[in-house]
Amino acid sequence: MSTETMPETDSPAVPAAAGPLTGYTVIDLSRALAGPHAGMMMADLGARVIKVENPGHGDDTRGWGPPFVGPDEDPIATYFLSCNRNKESIALDLKSDEGKRLLSALIERADVVLENFRPGVLDRLGFSTERMHELNPGLVILSITGFGHDGPESHRSGYDQILQGEAGLMSLTGSGPDDPQRVGVPIADLLSGMYGAYGALAALLERERTGRGQVVRTSLLAALVGVHAFQGTRHTVAGEIPRAQGNQHPSIAPYGLFKCGDGHVQISVGSEKLWTAFAQAFGIDPIREDFATNARRVAHRPELIAEIEKAFSAYGAEELLARLNDAGVPAGKVRTLDEVYAWDQVRSQGLTVDVEHPVLGKVTLPGPPLRFFAPDASETTKAAHQAPPLLDADGEAIRRWISGAESDGEAA
Repeated sequence: MSTETMPETDSPAVPAAAGPLTGYTVIDLSRALAGPHAGMMMADLGARVIKVENPGHGDDTRGWGPPFVGPDEDPIATYFLSCNRNKESIALDLKSDEGKRLLSALIERADVVLENFRPGVLDRLGFSTERMHELNPGLVILSITGFGHDGPESHRSGYDQILQGEAGLMSLTGSGPDDPQRVGVPIADLLSGMYGAYGALAALLERERTGRGQVVRTSLLAALVGVHAFQGTRHTVAGEIPRAQGNQHPSIAPYGLFKCGDGHVQISVGSEKLWTAFAQAFGIDPIREDFATNARRVAHRPELIAEIEKAFSAYGAEELLARLNDAGVPAGKVRTLDEVYAWDQVRSQGLTVDVEHPVLGKVTLPGPPLRFFAPDASETTKAAHQAPPLLDADGEAIRRWISGAESDGEAA
């Protein structure tokens, strides 16, 4: 946490809450999704996250819609609601002397600053990494860009779908090699935010030993290359060029989406023991020559799919899932999002949270994916969450906090 003691002045709009990062302060200079997602992850863990926005219109995502909800004269974008819970908002003009002064004061009191400007933008505003570390030597700076901070294409603006294509993900996604598709969520933004958050936490841990801050860098490009996983080693080691092949696993069979009597089910047969159990349950010869090993099943995938879908055609999806469960075969359905959020299992894991929004009233948001437990097995997960803030909703309280600290003798 910050080396400075937070004075007892006006309470922040977001009260201190239980969580591993309680007592830490994060200044979120980012916009859109990658940086805000990282900031929300730290806020979910209990950090005080102060979101600095442009006066007038704020974060770009406040205007990204439809859908919009709330009053017609001042609609609220659900996109913004997805990545800014548990934060405070202050509007600062960083080109003005007063905006620069206030940001300097916030940096002095912060543990982490996160930003996703293009390289060089903060330098031109007067907040280079060197300047920020002059203000606060213990500061951890998380910086996220599109293509990386250096290299021949570091100057390029990074947007999720552009990077999904440039980083090869779209070549792996779709019904076939000639049907590149993006992932249905902005996965490059989300992953770079996740990588960035864990990098910032690692830097905070190192600061406990050294007392020094540092800069953590990642990018949308790095995040997607970082999750190529076995598809990456197919190329770097085996020399293959993986391509999209629909809803079938490229290295395991049967593993994927299959038609049945009234829809589709998914199965994952990842071992020879499972293959034997599955085949016997549905009248398929498990030691048939072209299906006897995983490698042979992959090589004869079209024949295998035909055999399986012939057997599945006699069952509706629910009956088939029950039969697969009885055979011990991992299986599932393809749910729409309304089905997901109505699912008891999702709610049991705290994956939705109810918050009170100042305009919308009670709303339900997708919740944080982590839970915490004490050694005695009692749950210590943060239970109370705050709605994403209105623009500059906390500006006055934050200014009072800064001025109160300065009047107590801190240098601004």
